[in-house]
Amino acid sequence: MEAIDQLLLVGALVMFAGILLGAFSSRFGIPFLLVFLLVGMLAGENGIGGIDFDDHRLAFVVGNLALAIILLDGGLRTKLATFRVVLRPSLVLASLGVVLTALPTGLFMAWIFDIDWRLGLLLGSIVGSTDAAAVFALLRASGTRLNERVANTLEIESGINDPTAIFLTTLMIEVLMAPEELAGFGLVRQLVVQFGLGGILGLALGQAMAWTMRRAQVGEGLSALLLCSGGVTAFALTGVLGGSGFVAVYLVGLTVGNRLRRTAENLLRAMDGMAWLAQSSMFLLLGLLVTPAELPAIAWQALAVSAFLMLVARPLAVWLCLLPFNFVPREVAFMGWIGLRGAVPIVLAVFPLLAGVPDAELLFNVAFVVVVTSLLLQGSSVPFAARRFGVGLPPRDEPRVRPTLSDDSLAVLEFRIGERSPVLGMDLRTLMLPDGARVVGVLRAGAVAHDDDAGALRRDDVVMLVAPDVEVDHLSDMFTSVDAAARRRFYGDFVLEGAASFAEVCAAYGCEMRAEFDGLSLDEAMRCHARNLVEGDAVQIAGLLLIAREVVGGRVAKVGLKLERAGGRGGSRAA
Repeated sequence: MEAIDQLLLVGALVMFAGILLGAFSSRFGIPFLLVFLLVGMLAGENGIGGIDFDDHRLAFVVGNLALAIILLDGGLRTKLATFRVVLRPSLVLASLGVVLTALPTGLFMAWIFDIDWRLGLLLGSIVGSTDAAAVFALLRASGTRLNERVANTLEIESGINDPTAIFLTTLMIEVLMAPEELAGFGLVRQLVVQFGLGGILGLALGQAMAWTMRRAQVGEGLSALLLCSGGVTAFALTGVLGGSGFVAVYLVGLTVGNRLRRTAENLLRAMDGMAWLAQSSMFLLLGLLVTPAELPAIAWQALAVSAFLMLVARPLAVWLCLLPFNFVPREVAFMGWIGLRGAVPIVLAVFPLLAGVPDAELLFNVAFVVVVTSLLLQGSSVPFAARRFGVGLPPRDEPRVRPTLSDDSLAVLEFRIGERSPVLGMDLRTLMLPDGARVVGVLRAGAVAHDDDAGALRRDDVVMLVAPDVEVDHLSDMFTSVDAAARRRFYGDFVLEGAASFAEVCAAYGCEMRAEFDGLSLDEAMRCHARNLVEGDAVQIAGLLLIAREVVGGRVAKVGLKLERAGGRGGSRAA
């Protein structure tokens, strides 16, 4: 009994220290998960804790469970609407991109360590996938927003590239340990069965899970547990039947999140904690599993592999994969740099240890160095890189979403009025709210005032509204506390309606217009030169720099205007 108490005490203290230190580290731009890794190392056999942990089987079980939860959460947060802009490039990055990253990385490792090329490719497969969860956590902490095309590409890529890396890892283990099983069409058959069965079962079980959760009357906390248990069931059942459980569990999350729509908001908050628990547990385990005393012997070669991955393999793979698509160079460069490695390589690095692959400890140690350097260098530079490559958008306060209504298309929102809010001092009755939006009341000094008698909005007022789901971003722009000068620098001094006549705008500003634009609106003129426009995109036409300020349903609703006869913002499309 005393041993159990000691185990619980050590485990709780390690987790407590990791969370507490992680909260402080985020303020300095240090990735939260890196702190858990360091805490695990300090608690390990060469650290002050002196815990000798080398149970690879337990780490494998915990790792698979954690990975299932991480993929379930990733699918739950992926909106099918985001596929409109970036489905094809995301799929290419998540499949071919992983292969193009793993191949040169693996060959480079085989060369620098002078080992079997198959071992090198195994390491390349292990570190081939990206983890956007940590990227977006850092972006949220710093208040950085990415344009929709870049953000959605990274989100979808990271959500669906894990199964590719997992398949490549298991494939290379079989190449090393049982190559005869892959003779003939064995590889093709395995690929079809893994992804085909995983896809079919994932979609079917996802529909069943969404139906169950819609009808099950359970609390918010139990809903998350119900979803996790259902997701892990789909993961395990698909694996038993010979398919990819990782594909299945991601599709379960994707289906549930999009079938339940707004009612999934409360579920997302509960699942956020589950996903962070899964990731932090994996980083603690990695810290405990690694033996720091073994690292100096392979340090410079491992650092070289990490540098090659970050500076050559990932950027090259991204560039090749995105060549056919509508990305400007600065977006490609940013995505090439933001190839953050996270929890998945930790789990995959345990696979060779359990399979008895020769030099598996070397692979584990190199994967450890790759993850640490990726978190430290790429993770801490995310906000700076977003600004440097010009893919960031002006910050915007997100509303607090209250319990949802019976109508899935409506949401109850709260906005706190800040010192720099555009509506500070304005009368509620004069606000130009979007169609379908209505102010419910204003919370002021602990009392609720109705819109008729609230008067001018004051600092720290909380405005409560009911609005259509599609107007949430528009309302966020109305109420957000921002640096007005920064917004003008980004969007321009003038804001025009997308439906305004392009000819009239050219005439008003003395610009010569080509005949082909006659009769077009600003929105139509911009879409003539760039498909799938997103907020922040710039198009230069007839000496006017037009910036998409608000995009609704693929159409530019609001246009920012800059008068620039030459040059323009980096990455703009000139005409």
